[in-house]
Amino acid sequence: MALSPRSSFPVTLRLVALLVLVALLATGCGRNKTKKDADEGRPVAELYEKGHHYMERGNWAGAVQVFKRLVAQYPYGPYTEQAMMETAYAQYKAGRHDEAVSSIDRFIRTYPTHRNIAYFYYLRGLSNSNRDAVFMQRVWSLDPSRRDLSSPQQAYEDFNTVAQRYPNSRYAEDARQRMLVLRNVFARHEMDIALYYMRRGAWLSAISRAKYILETYPQSDYQYDAVAALAESYRNLGQQQLADDAVRVLRLNDPQHPYLSGDWPKYPWAIRKLNPFAGERSPTTGLRDAERR
Repeated sequence: MALSPRSSFPVTLRLVALLVLVALLATGCGRNKTKKDADEGRPVAELYEKGHHYMERGNWAGAVQVFKRLVAQYPYGPYTEQAMMETAYAQYKAGRHDEAVSSIDRFIRTYPTHRNIAYFYYLRGLSNSNRDAVFMQRVWSLDPSRRDLSSPQQAYEDFNTVAQRYPNSRYAEDARQRMLVLRNVFARHEMDIALYYMRRGAWLSAISRAKYILETYPQSDYQYDAVAALAESYRNLGQQQLADDAVRVLRLNDPQHPYLSGDWPKYPWAIRKLNPFAGERSPTTGLRDAERR
C-alpha cells in the first residue's frame, strides 16, 4: 500500500534533520582537527623557537605540547635532543613529575653518553623528590616522612648517581646537600615508628628501630632522639645498665636534649587519634624539628 504525502512528510523531515546534524558534526571535527594540527609541517627551527618562547613566558603546558610535536615530526637531529631536554624540564616545572620522570628515562636510554647526562639524573632526582606530593600534603603541609618513601628513596639514588659518577659537574654539590635532607627524612620516618612502638609499650621493637637509625643514619638530625629512645626503652625493660649507658652518651653529645630533663617524649593526647592527619611523633620532637630549621 502506497504512503500518502501526509504520512511520508515526517519521515522526510527526520531524514533532513539527520543529514544536517551529520554535516554540523563533520564541520566541527574539521575545525578541531585544523586547530589541533596548527603546528603540523612547520620547520623544525620555528617549532623550537615557539616552544622556547612558551617556556620564557612560563607556559609550561604549551611548551610541552610544541616540543612533543617537534619530536614527533623530526625524530632525529640536534633540535630533537634539545626538545627532549626542554620537555622534561617543562614537565617538571608544571608539576607533572610522573611524566617528567618518563621523559628523562627515555632520554637516558636514547642518549646514555650525552654530555648533559648528569643534569638528567639531577632533574630526575628533583622530580622523584616531589613525585608523590599530593594535594592534601600540599594543603595540610604534611610531613614528607609520613608518606610512602619509595619515590624519595629513588631521588636519593639519583642524587647519589650525580655525586658519585659526576663529582665535578655543576650539580654535584647541590645533589649532596639534597641527599643530606633526604637522609633526615628517612631517619625521621624511622623515629616516628620507634615512637609508635614506645607509645604502645613495644620496647623491644622500639630498641630495634632506634638501633637501625644509629647504624643507617649516624649523622642525621635524629641520632640523639634514637639514643633517648634506647634509654627510655631499656629503662622500661628493667635493663638499667644499658639505660645508664645510653644516658651517658646523650649527656656527652647532646646535653640539652629534653629527655635529660624529663620532657621527652611527650606523646600526643589521645583525642589526636581522631585526626586522620595526626602522627605518632611527640610534640617535643616537633619543636626540636622547628629549631633545626
